[in-house]
Amino acid sequence: MSTSEQPLAPTPPMGWNSWNMFGSTIHEDSVRATADVIVSSGLKDLGYNYVVIDDCWSTKVGRDGNGDLVADPEKFPSGIKALADYIHSLGLKIGIYSDAAHLTCASYPGSFGFEEQDAQLWASWGIDFLKYDFCFAPTDQATAIDRYTRMGEALRKTNRQFLYSLCEWGGRSPQLWGRSVGGHMWRVTGDIFDSWVDIWVAPHKYYGLGIDTAIDIAANLAEYAGPDAWNDLDMLVVGLKGKGQISGGGLSFIEYQTHMSLWVMACSPLMIGCDIRNMDRDTTSLLTNREVLAVNQDLLGIAGRRVRQIGTCEIWKKPLADGSVAVALINRGANGSDLSLRACDIGLLDTPKSVRNLWTQEDIAEFGEAWQTRIQPHETLLLKIKA
Repeated sequence: MSTSEQPLAPTPPMGWNSWNMFGSTIHEDSVRATADVIVSSGLKDLGYNYVVIDDCWSTKVGRDGNGDLVADPEKFPSGIKALADYIHSLGLKIGIYSDAAHLTCASYPGSFGFEEQDAQLWASWGIDFLKYDFCFAPTDQATAIDRYTRMGEALRKTNRQFLYSLCEWGGRSPQLWGRSVGGHMWRVTGDIFDSWVDIWVAPHKYYGLGIDTAIDIAANLAEYAGPDAWNDLDMLVVGLKGKGQISGGGLSFIEYQTHMSLWVMACSPLMIGCDIRNMDRDTTSLLTNREVLAVNQDLLGIAGRRVRQIGTCEIWKKPLADGSVAVALINRGANGSDLSLRACDIGLLDTPKSVRNLWTQEDIAEFGEAWQTRIQPHETLLLKIKA
């Protein structure tokens, strides 16, 4: 929660989250090493400044004699406060995880009934970000609003700035009430997996969502996004390549590029989920393209909308602060497709003066009455167009 008049999240938050790669095997050494790489690789300079510890950080047996949560001494032998101090020394911010029920999703102690005590504890550790889940809580919307309000008020009472991330997966329409309970971002999807299509997770009896499903979810939510209030499409799976602890065999480079393009256009927070200590050239190129990131971080804060569907292809439009327009051309089909983009498709009356391909960082010489292009299966072309 912000205690000042300045918005805490004027643009979508960026950073790294431990869950997709490490899950329950998280350890302070890997968190410290990740923080080091965020700085040394230049990710920090690009805006990735949150280091978020997800579920499984505490002891599973319960709270201490004072009712406080306790960090697992094997995973975090130095304690969370020492880790927070180290991350702050690098000029980064640290996040923690809990749940609005008695248990977290992985059955560790949750924060229901301990909201103020936990918030004060996290504040004393120097925590800057809370991801608050909704596993094991009642499924109705009224309960969700009540429980998220309780934690929001508890965070505010600490007089420390907490970026408050609501993670109830979109089933109770958090875009309608997330801001009112103090949230800065709210999940509007179920768990996104390392896959283009949805995956049935048999032991848990639910579907993990593929990137293709996320496209349709994002298409209907643009009006609810804005400074200090962001629709969260879940953590990035870019770079996992089937090696994370979440399901899915990985995506192609083109599919990861589409994934990144959609998150950027939708103004979703960009929370890296892969092991950045071992990024290859393709992953680095997708996560560090300054011109692409600038679309996500544009100060106008207007999320992109789907404005036209042509066969398996879609045209998305996102206004930018400098008067230009970001345009995404997406082919969701299994075959390549030719597409003709006209100025009127994106609301322009005249032929654009300039068109730039943001992924290749190249200007497109001629637009004319229409621009003809071919889009490969599952590919997205990301353009910046000036009238």
